[in-house]
Amino acid sequence: MDRPTAAIVVMGVTGSGKTTIGTLLARRLAVPYLEADDFHPDANVTKMRAGTPLTDEDRQPWLAAIGQQIAAGTSPPPVISCSALKRQYRNLLRQADPRTWFLHLVIDQPAASRRVEARPGHFMPPSLVTSQFTALEPLQAEAGATLDATQPPQDIITSTLSHLIAQGLLATAARARS
Repeated sequence: MDRPTAAIVVMGVTGSGKTTIGTLLARRLAVPYLEADDFHPDANVTKMRAGTPLTDEDRQPWLAAIGQQIAAGTSPPPVISCSALKRQYRNLLRQADPRTWFLHLVIDQPAASRRVEARPGHFMPPSLVTSQFTALEPLQAEAGATLDATQPPQDIITSTLSHLIAQGLLATAARARS
């Protein structure tokens, strides 16, 4: 079975499908899956529940915690869903492991808003969708791929695997151990 040679971060705005795609991709690759929302300090969750966008400073402990997971060097490396909206955030994650690869799920604001409105019980309210698009800096000359988040999930997984193979980022389990 093919395994990634580096952590894969499924990134994008809220409602882009990071959790769905991250879970499916991790299952397909037989690697651990980490949900970045689980690493938010309580203060961040409280702030978002109240409809207040996070600042760069708010995100620092969260990104540091995710970076620690990447730096742990687990074998095989995990798939992580994380908004990673700004290049500086991605740079922080790459400091943990420069090989970290990003899958940017692209969606337009109306579609993201509809998806967020349809998620009962999540701490991220629809009122924060706009702030996510305001903060977003798409991948540019960075290790990764950009895919349309409105495609069927299995199509996104197939395309992602094609990108990983083309970029030499999958190794068979036997090669990964050596």
